[in-house]
Amino acid sequence: MTAEGITYDRKALAAVQGKTADWNELAKDAVAFASARGGTIDIGIPDDVTEPPSHQRIDPTLVERARKRLGELTVNVGVRSDIITCANGGEVLRLTVARSTAVPCRNDGKHFLRVDDTSRPIMGEDVRRLAMESTATPWELLGSGIARDDADAAPTARLVARLRASDRVKATVKEKSDRELLEHYYLSAGRELTHLGVLMIGQPLHRARLGTAPVIQAIAYDERGEKVAKWSWDDHALSPIELLEAVWTTVPAFRESYELPQGFLRVSVPAFDERVIREALVNALVHRPYNQRGDLFLNLYPDRLVLVNPGLLPLGVTPSNVLHTTVRRNEQMARLFHDLHLMEREGSGFDLMYATQLAQGKAVPVLREGPDRVEVEITRRVMKPEVVALLTKADEALQLTQRERIALGLLALHDGLTLRDLANHLELEDTAAAATWLGRLPDMGVVLTSGRTKGTRYFIAPTTLQQLDFTQPTTLARIPPHRLDALVLEDLGRYPGSRRGEIHERIGSEISVLHLKSSLSRLVAAKRIRFEGERRGRRYWSADAV
Repeated sequence: MTAEGITYDRKALAAVQGKTADWNELAKDAVAFASARGGTIDIGIPDDVTEPPSHQRIDPTLVERARKRLGELTVNVGVRSDIITCANGGEVLRLTVARSTAVPCRNDGKHFLRVDDTSRPIMGEDVRRLAMESTATPWELLGSGIARDDADAAPTARLVARLRASDRVKATVKEKSDRELLEHYYLSAGRELTHLGVLMIGQPLHRARLGTAPVIQAIAYDERGEKVAKWSWDDHALSPIELLEAVWTTVPAFRESYELPQGFLRVSVPAFDERVIREALVNALVHRPYNQRGDLFLNLYPDRLVLVNPGLLPLGVTPSNVLHTTVRRNEQMARLFHDLHLMEREGSGFDLMYATQLAQGKAVPVLREGPDRVEVEITRRVMKPEVVALLTKADEALQLTQRERIALGLLALHDGLTLRDLANHLELEDTAAAATWLGRLPDMGVVLTSGRTKGTRYFIAPTTLQQLDFTQPTTLARIPPHRLDALVLEDLGRYPGSRRGEIHERIGSEISVLHLKSSLSRLVAAKRIRFEGERRGRRYWSADAV
């Protein structure tokens, strides 16, 4: 049976029978589903089970009664009621609620919206936004008046080729002709391009005429907040798909990295991880309101990136529930991006950004909503270099889920947290939900607790750190031969013409002289270094040095 969520709910049979019947509550859920995507309510399944009793039978009179009562209690809500037999033989009363193209409400004038598995009241400005977003035809599917044959041939061919090569596209879809494929992804309708089609495969002039095609500006600032560089994509020459690649390859800061010490090695950590930047850009392009003008800004500061997108978050999504709420503003664009491997599956984009930032010892992204814009702040500074190694080794040894990886990263970054603190970092309403993010970590002994009740603190077990070699200092005395050779080559690249003693002092005096001599002999024999002079006067160069 499907889990409860944004398009599905289940209720006990008592909700529509006898003295416990609560038709107003059922009407609230019907309005909430109609305001979102539509959905299904199965009546006859209590919340704590997934199937009805096998002997359960539904009174046929409930079918008409449910349809009539909900019709009386709601406005602009279409509901169909049926008796369904489940796999175990038990029956349920299934209410199928259609997505409304008007503004639905209960007959007392109250409005509701389905967010995750909850029907939440909406009022004021949000009702107006609902009216704007509940049009009969979404913006992306509106006809553009531009002939399909006037599409830009080269981008069209590239897009079709990428779809045919994608493992996320079904074989039966790949068998379609090029025109059928464009219609399947709602890029065209009949002989004309849709608005989505203009964005993806239209000519630059076509995109400019839309008025709301994305324009991106990337601006770099120095420590004093003064502008030092700027890159713009404002000529509408590129589709949203092509903009992703152009922005990533053009901005120099996206290819910078740090070198962090890890024992006797150095690990390279990108200033901005490609997965995080691409996911942030995809979210901005896919979820923006395309009936509203405004440029997308990438403001680059020495310690962070602030991505500013015009418009507000989709109705039902807030900065405090973004990790746990899925609402698609432009459904067909999201489907196209997903099938092209340009975005993660629905609802996992911010999870990926959280996990990636934490795995690199950085703070998690911060989402803010202003009066007319949405901001995402992504830090580039590594707060705790040791977290990088910890999560890498823990993931290799334990095959963590993404939620476990995020929870472990937060505990490591903050040296332990109470369950309430963990819930706050994960933007959860209660501590019970936060406990589920820990997953198997307590059972495996990776995470321990101290204290009691609300003061219970969760922290990484010392035994876990020992097993992952975090309490044993890594010494160069045990360095493997190939690692020692790499250190010598790196040192000579920086300091050509060095004596053996000078090399020894720089790469680590705890390395035995015998091991260093052996390394130098191996590298000479392999013609990777050369030397001049004899005995104490001998100096070494990389074989590539002139």
